Amino acid sequence: MDPGTLVAQALTAGVGAGLSGAASSAVADCYVALKQALVRRLAGRPGALERIELLERRPSGSAEGLAHDLVMAGAVDAEVVEHAQRLLALIDPNAGPLARYRVDLREARGVQVGDGNTQHNTFG
Repeated sequence: MDPGTLVAQALTAGVGAGLSGAASSAVADCYVALKQALVRRLAGRPGALERIELLERRPSGSAEGLAHDLVMAGAVDAEVVEHAQRLLALIDPNAGPLARYRVDLREARGVQVGDGNTQHNTFG
């Protein structure tokens, strides 16, 4: 997933969790930290900020284009991505990249875990 999409997904999930009343204080704090980091980076670029505010007012609305706006505005950097990843992990710990693969590798030979791997094995 590209960084812009990850950030847009985190914003959408954060708004949704907050409205459901199921958000913990950690989720709320992480959402605030993500939004503050974006607001700092989007100073003077009202388009993307307006999309975030619209998402907060109408969470059931479309967030289409938000990822593109954030990337084009230069708002997506390592700190913002880290906040987004943390928020998504708090909202759904089983959906994160670390929870994607649950593999028992005891006594395994020639195993690769992940996407897009190529492996050639010869066992004697």
